[in-house]
Amino acid sequence: MSTPTTGGTPHRAHPGTAREAARPVRLAVTDLLGLGLLGIRTRRTRAALSALGIAIGIATMIVVTGIPASSQAQLMRELSALGTNMLEVRALPDQDPPALLPKESTAMVRRVGPVTGVSAVANTHRLVRRSDRTDPVDGSGLTVLASQLDLLPIINARVQHGSWLTSATARFPTVVLGAVAAARLGVRDVPAGGGPGQQVMIGDRWFTVVGILATVPLLPDIDRSVLVGWPAAQSELGFDGHPTVLYVRSLEPAVEQVRAVLPETVNPQSPADVLVSRPSDALAAKRATENAFSSLFLALAAVALLVGGIGVANTMVISVLERRAEIGLRRALGAHRGQIRGQFLTESVALASLGGVVGTLLGLAVTAGYAAYHQWPVVIPLASTLAGLGGAAVVGVVAGVYPSMRAAALPPTEALASI
Repeated sequence: MSTPTTGGTPHRAHPGTAREAARPVRLAVTDLLGLGLLGIRTRRTRAALSALGIAIGIATMIVVTGIPASSQAQLMRELSALGTNMLEVRALPDQDPPALLPKESTAMVRRVGPVTGVSAVANTHRLVRRSDRTDPVDGSGLTVLASQLDLLPIINARVQHGSWLTSATARFPTVVLGAVAAARLGVRDVPAGGGPGQQVMIGDRWFTVVGILATVPLLPDIDRSVLVGWPAAQSELGFDGHPTVLYVRSLEPAVEQVRAVLPETVNPQSPADVLVSRPSDALAAKRATENAFSSLFLALAAVALLVGGIGVANTMVISVLERRAEIGLRRALGAHRGQIRGQFLTESVALASLGGVVGTLLGLAVTAGYAAYHQWPVVIPLASTLAGLGGAAVVGVVAGVYPSMRAAALPPTEALASI
């Protein structure tokens, strides 16, 4: 078959021209994004309500993980204050002759890797009196202890009045009273600014009170003690330097391992004479609480994401039914099924991502406000935040697959018939 000529010279159509004309046109990313956002821009109220649905789901996920995590952090703090990682080391009682802890035992324990702190007290076996006129054999049920300077942070104690012993005052006849000891000795306060306070008598020597401790829930024995500096106890009270009790702090996961090596560490010559307390029951409670909270977090987060995904899928199915005419017109104008799928899938992802951002911000604000109101530490699990941002997009993809395939499968004639 001949082709039209110009100037007597025949021209034939290039064989590839027809194929190139029939090749589908690919949409640029910007064009695909514009088409995907078209439904959101033109139906703003519906889009806002749909985004609100996914936002509530994501916010719920963050809140139900963030608030329990903050509550858990507060609970862990309270349990830690009960000594979950502290062990007490004593000499075995009722021995003849009495068993003694070596003088260098504190330094030896510090060499154990997981140990984070160790301090010691020692019973001086002296009586304390309110004055020299009280009965010499009436010690008011109190114990006079020689104390190392780093004791307070190890046992979670704090000074309520006055100050703690220093490297200077620990060499002189000064004392710090436990809460119960101060009440029994009639010492109610210590002058501010480090001035001289009331005096008590230990043995036949006067000691000046420089501080009063707050109640120590972890160690009631400290509340009933009169604490003297280690050097002053040696020079003033004849203390021999052997500690009575070691307080050992270690890394919490390694408490059991530290407990196992302490007898040989404290007294290598006679480890059987060393008694080490078992880990606090609060440690078992703390670990059980951590496991229970972790399971709860996963379950609640899964439910919240499922609810959000169902909401987006429902919205996109309704969108396909409402826009059948638009789909038919685009197909009639040459849009292929892949472009239709891409349009609705992009809209689903954009809708879910918008809800994810809003829900994440909302969840963070609610969690922070609730924790601050209850004076808890604010804890936002990183996994929840990432799930709020990235998980929303994943939910949008999953929720948009079926609606986008359904839109692409609509025949143009059937879709145009709904106009």
